[in-house]
Amino acid sequence: MRNVMLDIETLGNNSNSVIISIGAVFFDKNGIGSKFYQKVNAQSCLDIGLEMDVSTILWWIQQSENARKEFIGNEKEVSIKTALQNFNNFINYDCIIWGNGSEFDNTIVANAYRKAGMTLPWKYSNNRCFRTLKNLFPNVKKPANNDEGHNALSDAVWQAEYAINILNESGLEI
Repeated sequence: MRNVMLDIETLGNNSNSVIISIGAVFFDKNGIGSKFYQKVNAQSCLDIGLEMDVSTILWWIQQSENARKEFIGNEKEVSIKTALQNFNNFINYDCIIWGNGSEFDNTIVANAYRKAGMTLPWKYSNNRCFRTLKNLFPNVKKPANNDEGHNALSDAVWQAEYAINILNESGLEI
């Protein structure tokens, strides 16, 4: 089964958070595969019942100018429903979804699918937690720092590279 590393940027930290970008990459022990990146219109998330958190917005304002590019809207944004459909098309249903935290990326995206009235494109039993994986192997070398911190695609790539290092150094099969 194919592995997908998912990362999102949000305007909150609960399961109903507004999603402002989705990044994902296919990966296996041999390297990174296809990549997905989509900026999401925050208002479209509010329209389906997702929520913003003031403390998270204040946090974004304090981040670097480069990081704030995720937060500030532009013409490349699409509605949350379009972003989720595009993500469906990217993963094509038969995959394991890795997120950085058992209750963050995968949970928020799954909730957005429900709020949008769309079917989740992966089996619930195919959720995986990258944070747990990296904590089980604390001595594995991390990839070089991600210079674009808080960019969903860059973060997904960095996390996948780290997972690849873990797979290759541990002999673990996923």
